[in-house]
Amino acid sequence: MTSTTVDRPAATSERGVASRLPSLTGLRWIAALLVFGFHAGTMRIIADPGHQAVVGKIFTLGLSGVQFFFVLSGFVLVWSARPGASRRRFWRRRFAKIYPNHVLMWAVAMLAALWFADPINPVAAVENLFLLQAWDPRPGYFYSVNNVSWSLSCELFFYLCLPLALPLVRRARPGLLWAVVIAVPLLIVALWPAQTLVPQEYRWWFTQVFPLVRSLEFWMGVAAAELMLRGRWRGPRLPVASLIFVATWVVAGQWIRAELWAAILSAAYVLLIAAAADADVRGSRSPLRSRPMVWLGEVSFAFYLVHVFVIMTIMRLSGDWGSGFPGWWGPAAVIGFLLLTLALAALLHRYVEQPMMRRLAPPRRADRPGPPVADRPAGPLNPQVG
Repeated sequence: MTSTTVDRPAATSERGVASRLPSLTGLRWIAALLVFGFHAGTMRIIADPGHQAVVGKIFTLGLSGVQFFFVLSGFVLVWSARPGASRRRFWRRRFAKIYPNHVLMWAVAMLAALWFADPINPVAAVENLFLLQAWDPRPGYFYSVNNVSWSLSCELFFYLCLPLALPLVRRARPGLLWAVVIAVPLLIVALWPAQTLVPQEYRWWFTQVFPLVRSLEFWMGVAAAELMLRGRWRGPRLPVASLIFVATWVVAGQWIRAELWAAILSAAYVLLIAAAADADVRGSRSPLRSRPMVWLGEVSFAFYLVHVFVIMTIMRLSGDWGSGFPGWWGPAAVIGFLLLTLALAALLHRYVEQPMMRRLAPPRRADRPGPPVADRPAGPLNPQVG
């Protein structure tokens, strides 16, 4: 297995150039597609048992696409952090990125609930609006309104924490960073016996939603990115990492006990993410940074926010909610939902996400000089080192 040891090429001597990792944008689409496939297999779109079994088998582990997002988010945010950038600028950019799309989908989902005469829990609705729902363990609260937004509640918590923790991350010894990367899969496994300490009705929330627990994956990505920035990361190159990802996906879904899935996949995901970043830094071949993949990655956030609402609403309007579409209409409906959601996501990205980012995010400008070199360990990709 070829080891990834990042050297600082001349093209990445400026942080702005080094920060552009289009392959990681492409990976965002893969993560979103995994989540879509999982919901396509669990929302009873397909009535035929044979067709349903195929989709379910392929996307058995699709729920881990959110885990993929969390690891990727930690990696990207540390990699792109500018020396001297203020916390306020960071928080403002993150707010501008996630909140406009979220508020729009919240309003649309609330209108749909009124249309279908669904009961509305005002407390759950307010929690959802302000992205506090992931902290509420009560059933019907953390999955409320546009239910996929629970992950944004977790992300908001990560965004609040990272600027506070980043100075410590920058000063951490490589051994400690490696300890984080290695410990996260072990801690994820430990959640299974730990959940017995939580009341039965809250166990799903504790292992799958609770922001403190889900932050483990985020901090894994943070540690991996810092190691790579210092030239201390060791891992496979992109072709091998991709094979490990596919093999892990197949093996885990078929032969590995469910309580080990998330731990094994977290390791496969961080290897793939780091390898994709390395490919961009080196300029080596990466299909993930092709123009279609980058575009799909750019609209993936909107795609993720829209997909469950689109599926649920159309199936309710068609009268097929709970029963699914018969025969080959089921697989055709899945493809139709995919294309329709992608089209709506493109519109949301083009006419809401991008304009609101320009309006709400702070203007891009050169940040103030970072701390002295002595304040951060030197490394091949440390932009403070000449």
